[in-house]
Amino acid sequence: MIYTFRLVSDEVDNFMREIKIDADASFLILRNAILDSVGYDKSQLSSFFICDNNWEKEQEITLEDMNIDAYKDFYLMDETPLTDFIEDEGQRLIFTFDYLTDRSFFIELKATEPGSHLMDPVVSRSEGNPPAEHTDLKSFADLSEKDDKKTAAPIDDMDEDFYGSTDYNDDELDISAIESFDPTEDM
Repeated sequence: MIYTFRLVSDEVDNFMREIKIDADASFLILRNAILDSVGYDKSQLSSFFICDNNWEKEQEITLEDMNIDAYKDFYLMDETPLTDFIEDEGQRLIFTFDYLTDRSFFIELKATEPGSHLMDPVVSRSEGNPPAEHTDLKSFADLSEKDDKKTAAPIDDMDEDFYGSTDYNDDELDISAIESFDPTEDM
């Protein structure tokens, strides 16, 4: 049987790929076909998540065993055939290709062709440019700095209420306690 998967991105509106792949192929072969179709590096960690109809993640299929939870079933891409989790048209998956910023492609099984087989996956439809493979973390930092500058109180707004009570009395400060403090005393 041949599966036809459609993948889209929530980052780029006009991006779409359709990949035809043999149903007996592994998730690793699907992963590599996806990464080849968008020109991404294959050395990065990634995972598939089998989802329900509302895109809620149910089962993870990982590239490598990460020993996160010994009591939870885990599946490796190179050992897991698509037919173990993909059954019906409309089946949804999420393919996370960037763990650092949780970036993913949304995948849906659009068609099946019983009685047909493929040796290698084929990109049957390609539209638009994929999102950039890596996010520029410097630009995230720059945006964060700009947000901090926007929310910082301007100097003009720092009146006496900004610093707290105006009822401060110099006599309340015990200078002798500060001068006699020895930080090494309790060690």
